Amino acid sequence: MTTTPAPSALPARAFGIDIGGSGIKGAPVDLAKGEFAADRVRIPTPQPSTPEAVARTVGDLFDSFDLPADLPIGVTFPAVIQHGVARSAANVDESWIGTDVTAVIAEATGRRVLAVNDADAAGYAETLYGAARDTRGTVLVVTLGTGIGSCLVVDGTLVPNTELGHLEIDGYDAESRAADSAREREGLDWERWAERLQRYFRVVEDLFWPDLVVVGGGVSKKHEQFLPLLDLRTPIVPARLRNAAGIVGAAALAARGVALD
Repeated sequence: MTTTPAPSALPARAFGIDIGGSGIKGAPVDLAKGEFAADRVRIPTPQPSTPEAVARTVGDLFDSFDLPADLPIGVTFPAVIQHGVARSAANVDESWIGTDVTAVIAEATGRRVLAVNDADAAGYAETLYGAARDTRGTVLVVTLGTGIGSCLVVDGTLVPNTELGHLEIDGYDAESRAADSAREREGLDWERWAERLQRYFRVVEDLFWPDLVVVGGGVSKKHEQFLPLLDLRTPIVPARLRNAAGIVGAAALAARGVALD
């Protein structure tokens, strides 16, 4: 297990890249504040989003910044990441499966890179700088969107690739009924959707007994419509970092040199 360096030993900045199905975004991050140190740059994700095409786009994005040679680089990717290798592919070309994401992006940028699942990066950022800052014990961050992303952090250590959106609950893949896309697809009002969220979160809290649950995703902007309808023993709060979370979390993990194995 990699030992997390003391805060005083960490660099002041790192660079985060967020690779998504529609856009590739990047920015340097001030690690003391958990904020962008310069304006974020966004470039549309090439179609088809093959490793070669994405790598070229990442290289173009990276080259638009004047960065120190030793700046740590973290990359979020919409897949299960083991030892830097993508084991799945969500909203990107299936040719990524089995591809070493770290090697591909390292070659495109000419730097050492740490690759991480996108939900893990966003959730980790919330534990350092957002809604779960200073929370001890077990923190679960869940993003509600097209699917359900999850991130589990225990006493400050990330447990990668939890994929709790794919729990089977009542015979269904959980995200097929409880994701925000299911609410929109089926025209559910907040009360009916909250019933599904109640069932989902109750199962999850029975499995992991978290000390705090943080809810992210675009719908978290409307958290007052559904979070008060939930009856859980675990405190549950909305995320704070929103769209910045992935870049910030990837940068922070890269700076800490955390091995996500």
